[in-house]
Amino acid sequence: MSDHLLTKDQGRPGLSASDEPVLRVAAGAGDRIAFETDDAAYAQMEELRDLAKITAPLNPVTGPVFVQDAEPGDALAVTIHDITFGDHGWSVYIPGAGALAGQMGEEWFVRRVPLRDGRAQLTSGFDCAVAPMAGCVMVAPAEGELSTVMPSYPTGGNMDLTDAAPGSTVYLPVQVPGALLSLGDLHAVMSRGESSFVAIEAAGRVTVSVDVVKGLGSRMRAPRVDTGRELVCVGLGDPVQDSIDMAYESLFSVLVDERGISREDAYVVMSALAHTELGGPTGSVSPDPLHPFRPVGAVTLARIAHEVLDAL
Repeated sequence: MSDHLLTKDQGRPGLSASDEPVLRVAAGAGDRIAFETDDAAYAQMEELRDLAKITAPLNPVTGPVFVQDAEPGDALAVTIHDITFGDHGWSVYIPGAGALAGQMGEEWFVRRVPLRDGRAQLTSGFDCAVAPMAGCVMVAPAEGELSTVMPSYPTGGNMDLTDAAPGSTVYLPVQVPGALLSLGDLHAVMSRGESSFVAIEAAGRVTVSVDVVKGLGSRMRAPRVDTGRELVCVGLGDPVQDSIDMAYESLFSVLVDERGISREDAYVVMSALAHTELGGPTGSVSPDPLHPFRPVGAVTLARIAHEVLDAL
């Protein structure tokens, strides 16, 4: 078992199968890989307040990492062990972005949010506990290039799921040899759904280990997350109902095809105890270039508690 550090200068604003890996590791060896991320784009936003003048990439991901024995049709299991930050994060309103664009108007808003002693100082009189999570967790697609901003993809991307936190394992369908894992877009704390489009963004390090589940990726239509408390299946689609259907169907497949539960029992249990909600705000289809922060389609999560799964 070895420790590795990938520094923020190994970050980039996208991911494709042609990207050269910066590290090669063996699946299941227990190596701890720390991905360092930066906040240069937010620092420039504070200074310039004009997207046309921003030169730093938004949501760069660090990597990629080639995982030996990961082949198309497998799933890459990415276990998040730790996420750490510096002394501040950022709250930013980009005019026109997010569900509060109508209320916030056309003026930029940027606030440095102090981070200390496990707390985020949101306002002068109110703080909250940090809840670290990774917004971008992705492996390379067989074709094309993934954006690190919008949308979410079958192989991950900027999913912005609060479930991608220390203690969780993110499962990603592998489409290219070695998977080519990249991570970025860390948050000190983020509301579920991140409807404002920007949460408490922060530079830091996320430390993970990786393993491969042979053949699982061929049964996955999108990522899933095991938090230890719940199993969460991601659904992607446009319109929203298509994303709901995919998430629910994926969870149904876990119960029936992987756990051997009858279709009838799975139906009854899910109708009572499998919950759905909107996931991150990035959509499931590439946005109109004229409106790059307006999502198209949706990300839906279907979740069920492990205490239910383990009792079936």
